[in-house]
Amino acid sequence: MKLNFRQIEPFVKSPDKAARVILVYGPDQGLAKERCAVMGKTVVADLNDPFNVCALTADIIVDDPARLSDEAGAISMMGGDRLIRIDGATDKITTTVKLYLENPSDSALVIIQAGELGPKSALRKLCESAKNAAAVPCYVEDERDVSRFIRETLQAENLNAQSDAVAWLAANISGDRAKVRSELDKLITYKGDEKTPISLRDVQAACGAAGAQGFDDLVYNVAGRNAQAALKAYATLLEEGTPFIALLRSLQNHFRRLHATKSYMQSGMDMDSAMKKLSPPIFFKQAPMFKSQLNSWSMPALENVLYKLGELEAQCKQTGMPVETLCSQAILGISKSRAA
Repeated sequence: MKLNFRQIEPFVKSPDKAARVILVYGPDQGLAKERCAVMGKTVVADLNDPFNVCALTADIIVDDPARLSDEAGAISMMGGDRLIRIDGATDKITTTVKLYLENPSDSALVIIQAGELGPKSALRKLCESAKNAAAVPCYVEDERDVSRFIRETLQAENLNAQSDAVAWLAANISGDRAKVRSELDKLITYKGDEKTPISLRDVQAACGAAGAQGFDDLVYNVAGRNAQAALKAYATLLEEGTPFIALLRSLQNHFRRLHATKSYMQSGMDMDSAMKKLSPPIFFKQAPMFKSQLNSWSMPALENVLYKLGELEAQCKQTGMPVETLCSQAILGISKSRAA
């Protein structure tokens, strides 16, 4: 079964019993891992239970196709349903999964975690079309989704955050669910037993120097035309496993903010007043750099960059495109563009 956007969260919290195999895939591996864990706990209380949980890999399945059916059909010594986890999945296990779905176990849930799978992926097509399987996509969340997750996580700790604090967090720590959760854990620790609403100053003190630093290094060096530093920041983010779409959106967001501020200025506002219109506000330590970039980029130049970034995103979403090369070329090209 293929899930639409609104069906994903309810399904993750309470998987359809008809789905005996669930494929979890997408570029946000932090989100994928978290969703696998949530669904797994609907079957077993402890994901490390040696009796009711079996962890396999795609390589194991390829080498021994019968292993999947054997593990799913095994009866637990302690009773109860079993959870079968398959990590690192690719299209190579499609045939094995298809055969298993012809006669799946009623007492075992098979959760398969994979990376990004395009629309032509055989494994993805199988799980989307089969009535007794499901495919759960895990794409990089936009700021609205991250904002919702931030509020829900903080509310679970009996904490509330001011609107500008949530907006700043969503804009600066998005990209990977694991990274978002890590930064929220730091914020919760920073807040301690104090139950006053979390302010913008709180989130910038707790998260400003770490979670957003890599993205800030990238966008400010690109817009500041420092090609060497921009490429270094890009390489660091790639090493950390940051999805390319998160990198592109951070660049798009920065140049949109420059464009919006420039528009306010053209309508008659002074620079400081125009910058105050932005939400979330510019971090005070970055204000001088932002002002410098406002002076060095013209409206036509900003519009050209936004157009190129939009084209780049479309190219990178095509199967088989050299994503890392295309992104590095774009970063280099923008960083070396002449001031206008």
